Amino acid sequence: MAVWIQAQQLQGDALHQMQSLYVYLMDAIDLENPQEEFKAKRLLDSLIQELQNKAEHQVGEDGFLLKIKLGHYANQLKSTYDRCPLELVRCIKHILYTEQRLVREATNSNSPVGGMMDSMSQKYQQINQAFEELRLLTQDTENDLRKLQHNQEYFIIQYQESMRIQAQLASLATLPPADRQLREPALLSKKNTVEAWLTREANTLQKYRLDLAEKHQKTLQLLRKQQTIILDDELIQWKRRQQLAGNGGPPEGGLDILQSWCEKLAEMIWQNRQQIRRAEHLRQQLPIPGPIEELLNELNSTITDIISTLVTSTFIIEKQPPQVLKTQTKFAATVRLLVGGKLNVHMNPPQVKATIISEQQAKALLKNENTRNDSSGEILNNNCVMEYHQTTGTLSAHFRNMSLKRIKRSDRRGAESVTEEKFTILFESQFSVGSNELVFQVKTLSLPVVVIVHGSQDNNATATVLWDNAFAEPGRVPFLVPDKVLWPQLCEVINMKYKAEVQSNRGLSEENLVFLAQKAFSSSSNNPDDYRSMTMTWSQFNRESLPGRNFTFWQWFDGVMELTKKHLKPHWNDGAILGFVNKQQAQDMLMSKPNGTFLLRFSDSEIGGITIAWVAENPNKAGERMVWNLMPYTTKDFTIRSLADRISDLNHLLFLYPDRPKDEVFSKYYTPPLCKSKAVDGYVKPQIKQVVPDLFEWPLSVSCGRGDSMLDADGDFDLDDTMDVARHVEELLRRPVESQWSGQQS
Repeated sequence: MAVWIQAQQLQGDALHQMQSLYVYLMDAIDLENPQEEFKAKRLLDSLIQELQNKAEHQVGEDGFLLKIKLGHYANQLKSTYDRCPLELVRCIKHILYTEQRLVREATNSNSPVGGMMDSMSQKYQQINQAFEELRLLTQDTENDLRKLQHNQEYFIIQYQESMRIQAQLASLATLPPADRQLREPALLSKKNTVEAWLTREANTLQKYRLDLAEKHQKTLQLLRKQQTIILDDELIQWKRRQQLAGNGGPPEGGLDILQSWCEKLAEMIWQNRQQIRRAEHLRQQLPIPGPIEELLNELNSTITDIISTLVTSTFIIEKQPPQVLKTQTKFAATVRLLVGGKLNVHMNPPQVKATIISEQQAKALLKNENTRNDSSGEILNNNCVMEYHQTTGTLSAHFRNMSLKRIKRSDRRGAESVTEEKFTILFESQFSVGSNELVFQVKTLSLPVVVIVHGSQDNNATATVLWDNAFAEPGRVPFLVPDKVLWPQLCEVINMKYKAEVQSNRGLSEENLVFLAQKAFSSSSNNPDDYRSMTMTWSQFNRESLPGRNFTFWQWFDGVMELTKKHLKPHWNDGAILGFVNKQQAQDMLMSKPNGTFLLRFSDSEIGGITIAWVAENPNKAGERMVWNLMPYTTKDFTIRSLADRISDLNHLLFLYPDRPKDEVFSKYYTPPLCKSKAVDGYVKPQIKQVVPDLFEWPLSVSCGRGDSMLDADGDFDLDDTMDVARHVEELLRRPVESQWSGQQS
């Protein structure tokens, strides 16, 4: 009991876990599935065994009484539920539901703990409670239907008795008058009694039928409401999470809970449909004038509409095809029917066909316009049979080897490029339900895809997909997206994408985002508030080049992501790369630090480049310091020698900004030096080492052409700037190799 008291006092995560355990217990056994009786029996046996164990361990006078009680409870449970263990589960569920409701009402009104309850847990509880209410309603109408059937059968027997009396009265005409007068009064009295009963019972049956129809109307209203919550809220949210996952958002989560809900819906709907059909059969068997025929037709139409919506809405794409789709390249996708197992669709395995269609064709399809089975390309291996997986209870089709052989493009508008044109993969099939009672044509569209024919188109296509995934509205006309969005909205998107691509928990800081805003809007403001109400258009994002550059904002940012993902990830995670710092900011930061202090920043002038900026003496002016910038490194450079090794090579780099010794930061990434060894097969293995021209070894009298720097207009080294530098390099090349490289080869 002490444990239970402590459990009642749980808060926060512990409380949520406790609630999740309740939900698991309630959903672990499906009461409507007779095959689950084994689980229920095991639960009953475990409960009885636990009571018996507790009884055996009771000692003392008080323990003796408790031992008797526990033993009595164990025997009572066994005698009551041994033949029907599912009833025990139903009883426990009812108690738990009631208990949760009472606790929730009490905590919501008397304690702040109620406000701490997780909204997801509350939502799941509400859905489960609605299913329990539906189960009770369906059980109630089942009982009423049986009662109606029993009463109607008795009515028919009495009606047949009335017909027999009528026949007997008619046969009296053949008897002598004396015999007729003797027998006729009794028969007439019996006839009147039976007919009066039949009249009353006919009215009663009609009332039963109307009451049953009204109960079915209530059940169908609740079914439709529950279905709307599951399909229009939960499933749509899952699809939205799936779309955002394409931008690097968290995984959309599994479909198991959604499938269990949809399967419960399917079972409830099908049970009520069968009940309505039985009620219709009873009406046909015994027609009684009244409104019941119209009511039953309406109920049948409603239930068919509900199940049609369920089947067509739960035909979904579990694994989306790639949204940047390259021709002649293998790709995969998976579609799934969430109610396939419960409706026995797999008994006649359906085939799914995949077709690529244009944005215009998708619009026409959703308007139910005749598209004449047009497609915008040819997909190889585009047919697949849905398979039922017994262990998981899923019905799905796995397209593993599709390939887009060709694509037919539409006329583009204005400045739109091929990487802005959107297509979609249409998956379609046909299902029969209930021994071909109902046949459904089902279709579902993939997320928009952009078709490319060359890898150079990938980053522009990714921009189109990123914008669409981020800013698509639910229920939109394919594939409309806003032309401009608020800068803070875009910041969320690019931060999510950056963390996902780099696979890092270190995202973009507010300072990083200010730097990006300055670049995007050609602004010099350092105040984040200045950008909160600014909007960025699609053209600014990836159609118009940045001022003075030949690339767009996205192309520059995508280059940074690619470089960081491939070569700089550990250094970014360590915080060693400031990255989003412009040249002037770097100079201001470094000039207040000791010589040899350096920082790493992404190049402004080159896509996918990073440069080292450091502070040192000006070799041309004694006593003057300046900030130097190395020519940016790119992926090509880092495939030859890593960033850490390059930093190790440069002896004039001493401290990573603000004051961390470089070896403390980078030494764990240095490539171990090669051990000296004899030549193999007459060859000595060379070593690559980075050097900067003897900048700090030159005499101060050496002229640097412009008098103060060897930098070009962007602050990067340009060895062609002066003939003096060229002559000095030529002089270096004439030196003996041993003295120039000190035994190291370059």
